[in-house]
Amino acid sequence: MPESRRTALRAMAPWLILAVVVAVLDQLTKQWVLNSLHYGQVVPVTSFFDLVLVFNPGAAFSFLADHSGWQRWFFTGLATIVSGWLLTLMYQHRHERLLPAAFALIIGGAVGNVVDRLMHGAVVDFLYFHAGRYGWPAFNLADSAITVGVVLMLWAQFRHQEPAADPNPERPS
Repeated sequence: MPESRRTALRAMAPWLILAVVVAVLDQLTKQWVLNSLHYGQVVPVTSFFDLVLVFNPGAAFSFLADHSGWQRWFFTGLATIVSGWLLTLMYQHRHERLLPAAFALIIGGAVGNVVDRLMHGAVVDFLYFHAGRYGWPAFNLADSAITVGVVLMLWAQFRHQEPAADPNPERPS
């Protein structure tokens, strides 16, 4: 007997809720930073971690940040397309745990950053880790969720990887 749509949606509900929770928490943390810091302000937290308010009009590691603004719409469209594709994959894997959780984290992070691009024209970043004068580019909760989601997705893929077939199997004589 085929699964009804209602049952399918019920199976996806926890993952959709996770995506919404990630996007909401991301926006709440960014709003707190926007209300608490001014642009470029650095608040040392530990010897290796600071809070700092910066805006990234590009993608990861400020990729394409120095362009004229077209990248805002490019990354918004890309995130929308990828999120739609991941929703399809989430539906296909709705009875699993690891892959739908990974997809939900990526979708929630993508939505959080798309909201920034639409509201501010750039992504709000504020978590800055460093060692001496060397540092990792500032990032946010959405970026963290996307990263964890991608790692979980890769882990799920490698965990279920079948051994490659021998291209030269021995033939019985």
